[in-house]
Amino acid sequence: MDLSRKPSWLRARLPSGPGYTAVRQLVDEHKLHTVCQSAQCPNLGECWSRGTATLMILGNICTRSCNFCAVQTGRPTELDLGEPARVAEAVAKMNLRHCVLTSVARDELADGGASVWAATIRAVRYRNPSTAIEVLVPDFKGRMSDVDTVLDAKPDIFNHNVETVERLQKPVRVQARYDRSRSVLRHAKSRGFTIKTGIMLGLGEEKPEVEQTLRDLAADKVDILTIGQYLQPTPQHRPISRWVTPEEFQDWKAFGLSVGFGVVESGALVRSSYHADEQSQKYTGTEHLNRENALAS
Repeated sequence: MDLSRKPSWLRARLPSGPGYTAVRQLVDEHKLHTVCQSAQCPNLGECWSRGTATLMILGNICTRSCNFCAVQTGRPTELDLGEPARVAEAVAKMNLRHCVLTSVARDELADGGASVWAATIRAVRYRNPSTAIEVLVPDFKGRMSDVDTVLDAKPDIFNHNVETVERLQKPVRVQARYDRSRSVLRHAKSRGFTIKTGIMLGLGEEKPEVEQTLRDLAADKVDILTIGQYLQPTPQHRPISRWVTPEEFQDWKAFGLSVGFGVVESGALVRSSYHADEQSQKYTGTEHLNRENALAS
C-alpha cells in the first residue's frame, strides 16, 4: 500500500461556510486555543462548520514531547487565570449542548493544572447549566489527588486517552505509561463517572496487541471507546505504518462491543471529540446495554 498518498476514505471536509467563520471569529475574539488547530485535526472543517470546537485550556505549549502529536512542545510561559470565564462565555455563544474541553500537559505546575481545570468546568457549568461537559485530561503523572480535583468539579464525561498499545507507549507517548493511564481511568470509574478513552491505529501495532488493549480497557469498565487512524503531523513525527481500511475499523467496532464497551466509534477520521455529543447520547441510550449483555454471556 502506498503510504505517501492518503486513501479516498480519508478525505476531510474543507473549512467553509458561515458556521466555520463564526467559530473562528469566536476563538480569535476570546483569545482561545483549540485542539482542532493545535493538533491539526482533519475534522476541523466539518466540526467548525457545525458550530462546534474542542477548546484547549492551559495554553498551547505542552511540556511533553509525544511522537504522534502536533501540539507545540516547550516550556509554557503563561498561566491565564482569566481563561475559565472566557471559555464559559464561548460555550454560551456557541450554544453548545455538549462541550469538550482538553488541555496541554503542564508538568511544570505543582498540580499539573488541575485547579485551572476545575475552575473552567465550574465556570462553564455556571454560565451554561444545561450543557454537558466532557473533559479530555492528561494523566497528571498519576497523582490521584489532582485527578480528584478535576472530578470534584463534576464533569459529565471523563476522558483520558491511552493512545496506543502497551508495547508502543514509550516510543509514541514518551513520558506517559500504559499502566498509569489505566489507573487514572479506573480511579474515575471508581468514583462513579462515565469514562472514555481512545486509541490510534497505524502506529506499528499488531492485531493481537489491539485485541489485548481493548480487553484491558473493557476490564477497566471503560464506557466509550474511540478508534481512529494515526496521521503523521510532520516528517519529524513517527511515520505511519499503514492505512487502516474502513472494513477493519468496523471489525474493531464489533470486537469492542463484544467485549463489553457501551459505545465504540471506530473509523479513519474518528477522534476523541469528533461527534462527542452523539457518542454521549448513544451511551445514555440503549447502547449501554452492550456491556451488560457481554458480561452476562
